[in-house]
Amino acid sequence: MAFLWSLASLISLEGKGHYIHWHFIYLSVANFIVILLMVLVFLAALFVPFPGRASRKESK
Repeated sequence: MAFLWSLASLISLEGKGHYIHWHFIYLSVANFIVILLMVLVFLAALFVPFPGRASRKESK
């Protein structure tokens, strides 16, 4: 539990947030980073081959 308190003290939350405004879309930078990471994980899941896939093709 003490680790979480020390980790929380590294980031100051007292300032104003940073936002991205594009036409009618208004996102915080933190949410935008999370969305980008989710898209990257999704794309990696589509295009990175599974570990046992090559051995299954050879056995057929």
